[in-house]
Formats: sequence, C-alpha cells, structure tokens
Amino acid sequence: MIAILKYSAGNVESVSNALTRLGYESKITDDPGELMAADKVIIPGVGEAGSAMKYLRDKKLDGVIVALKQPVLGICLGLQLLCSYSDEGAVKCLDVFDAHVKKFPPFDKVPHMGWNSFTALKGALFRGIKADDDVYYVHSYYAGITDFTTAICDYVLPFSAAMHKGNFYGVQFHPEKSADAGNLILKNFLEL
Repeated sequence: MIAILKYSAGNVESVSNALTRLGYESKITDDPGELMAADKVIIPGVGEAGSAMKYLRDKKLDGVIVALKQPVLGICLGLQLLCSYSDEGAVKCLDVFDAHVKKFPPFDKVPHMGWNSFTALKGALFRGIKADDDVYYVHSYYAGITDFTTAICDYVLPFSAAMHKGNFYGVQFHPEKSADAGNLILKNFLEL
C-alpha cells in the first residue's frame, strides 16, 4: 500500500490521482499504524510550514515520520518539513535533512511558479530524466544546497530541487503536475 500523509496541506488528491494514473493504489491517511505498515509513504503539500508542523505534532506524527524505514517522498512543503527549520512560521521541522528553509529574496517574482529545469541530477529518482526536462514549481520558500542535494534549480538563486538521505527523498517541485518527467520520477520512487 502507498500511504499519502493527510495533514493540514493541500494537493493531497492530486498526488492520489497521479498514482492512480500510474496504476498504483494509495490511501490518504494520518493513522500511525497505516503509515508504518505502508510500502511507501508520500508527504505531499501545498501549505504553510508552521501550521503543518503543528498538525504533525498534535497528532504525534512527527516522531512516526522520522522513524519510518520504508522509502518516504516529501513533495514541495513535504521536502521543507523534512528539513531542520523553516522561516515560514519560524518552526523547527523534522530534521531529516540538515537544511534551513528560507524565503526567496524579493529580486524576482515570488512565488516561484511555473515550469523550470534542474541540473546536477543524481540518484535513483532521476533514472531516465535529463537535465533539460522541465518540472513544475510553486513555492516561496526554498532549502539551500547541502550535502543531501540531488538536483539543483536556479531561480533568484540556486536551491535544492531534490534531496536524499537514507530512505528519505524530497523534491521541491510537483511531480504530480510535471507531465511525463514527473510521472517517471514518481514511478522511479514507487519502484525503489
């Protein structure tokens, strides 16, 4: 079973629909037992880090998530929640990735919204993906480049388009809205 984490964030149904198109069944849940028993867990998200972390802490899901042993994919806000700290809501996050999430400086249009490419691709998520493949972004906050970075996007400044540590993966873009490239990235995750 593929578990999609239910919490105070949007875009959960879009991820579920993308998995259905790929031929996978999923369940939207915030039940700790179901999350721990799932084959894969996806943390999707369009929302705000402070309220999202409050929901996870109130439901005692913060400890459950970091203890998961199966592959976990954080999407957009999901990636940011896997970082150490977010300036959005001035909140301590799950601390899987040692990274500080900051707001883009106002030098260009913020939020970063639309299609953009990435570079420096590495790791299993990007099998069959080329650096000139575009993916879809919607975000005002970003994680900088760290030792965990597996893809880089440049918008205002270079930031982590994807990260990986152990069984945890994160992407700042929305694979569920990124056409063929996004479908392949999701499929690569689901086949880990």
